[in-house]
Amino acid sequence: MAGLLLALAFPGFELAGLAWLAPGLMLAAAAGATRGDAFRLGYLAGLVFWLASLYWLLLIPATGFPILGWLALAAYLALFQGVWVWLCWWCAPAGPEVSAANLLPPARLARLRWAFLCAVLWVALEMLRARLLSGFPWSLLGVSQFQLPPLLQISAVTGVYGVSFLVAWTSAGWFCAARQLLQPGATRGVLAAETALPLLTVALVFASGYFTLTRPPGETRPLRVTVVQPSIPQTMIWDHSANDERFARLLELTERALTNHTDLLLWPEAALPELNDASHAAITNLAARHAVWFLFGADDVQLRPGAVSETDVIYFNAAWLVGPRGHLADVYHKQRLVIFGEYVPLAGWLPFLKWLTPITGAFTPGRTPAQFPLRDLGLHAAPLICFEDVFPHGVRAHVTNETDLLVNLTNDGWFGESAAQRQHAANAIFRAIENGAPLVRACNNGLSGWVDERGRLREILRDERGGIHGPGFATFTVELPVTPAPRPFYQRHGDVFGWACVALGALAVARRAIPRKSQA
Repeated sequence: MAGLLLALAFPGFELAGLAWLAPGLMLAAAAGATRGDAFRLGYLAGLVFWLASLYWLLLIPATGFPILGWLALAAYLALFQGVWVWLCWWCAPAGPEVSAANLLPPARLARLRWAFLCAVLWVALEMLRARLLSGFPWSLLGVSQFQLPPLLQISAVTGVYGVSFLVAWTSAGWFCAARQLLQPGATRGVLAAETALPLLTVALVFASGYFTLTRPPGETRPLRVTVVQPSIPQTMIWDHSANDERFARLLELTERALTNHTDLLLWPEAALPELNDASHAAITNLAARHAVWFLFGADDVQLRPGAVSETDVIYFNAAWLVGPRGHLADVYHKQRLVIFGEYVPLAGWLPFLKWLTPITGAFTPGRTPAQFPLRDLGLHAAPLICFEDVFPHGVRAHVTNETDLLVNLTNDGWFGESAAQRQHAANAIFRAIENGAPLVRACNNGLSGWVDERGRLREILRDERGGIHGPGFATFTVELPVTPAPRPFYQRHGDVFGWACVALGALAVARRAIPRKSQA
């Protein structure tokens, strides 16, 4: 039940309140269990959560075996929930005063410390998940609250991990309250006593965020951004014989989109079938004819360093910038590649792994972020490609004092019309708050739109049916400050809060382990 409730809290169903119950239910399920059973019960909850929330991996139109990737990824990610439940109960206050019936100490202060520690451990494990094995910070607990802008403003200081902490802390507090209510002679006052501290903290954070959102904005200047959403099926992207038809359809949609004046035109990742002489001429002519800055996604092919023939090349997933005079102004190479989507690990030693993935080649990761200067507009745009915007610490590295705008070009068409698009888009809200900059998303089949620097989803591209997945275009008026405000604490200093939780969690585990080791 805990795993299912957690899955229902995220985009797809978006019952965000259930996220405040799920961690406490995981602890309740393992109450009184052995350490091994505590891990297994937490692992089961995590496995159910990940299998349910990542169901869209089964929708990849692959020639391999996507079900194996779905099972393997869920099995790996569930380890973090299993370890969390195990560590929480292993670090629970122990002693002769703790009975088998109670499982928690009678001292209220000890229970409050334990609930706080549970939240610390949750954040510590999210920090590790965002980094281990190239990292997968998808569906961090705090992201489930993406529709509550007042609560999210704490992300400017703590990153998304601060919201995760509040949710996990409150949930653990409710578990303690429910446990104490079951004791003989307990009164309803126990509920307030056990949950007052986390709920008061949430209320203060919410109030502070509300005042931040209602503060009058400074003077702004408009930037007109036109987003084209081609909604190209993934099977068509892989079918090179359909390149001409696909490109013609894209150009026709773009010409319709440019009937009104715009400053910046965006095509999503993988929109352009191939950057060759013909497409280069069409793109540069389009930009020059409409006098528009043009940012689009396409592969970049370069000779391998030390290559001895013209066929020895490497491929980059790239974002290209074309100036309003029709010249190629800049290029950015994607740094964070999708495992089994853009590269196959250990393919040189284990070639059979390629059978499990629909890709036939491999991309090379880029080395540095980029700042695209749009000089006559007086601004700098930081490009992101695909799920790069899921990494809090990664996006932070893309932002400098010059950055006025974050732009994400992505193709989630791999997963049909599923919850993947909204799950991905929810992360953009936190990246905008953490870095104090608006973020525009240009997607193949949704969700295209823009988020302001306070994490409010201002506008969404809707297709002819009113949905987010079909082909279409939209022009957004993005409001940029005339005088940029100082960057948020998170952008300037990074994961201070997250690493503090890692340190506190490690200290708590060490303090618990050392006495037991010495006693042994």
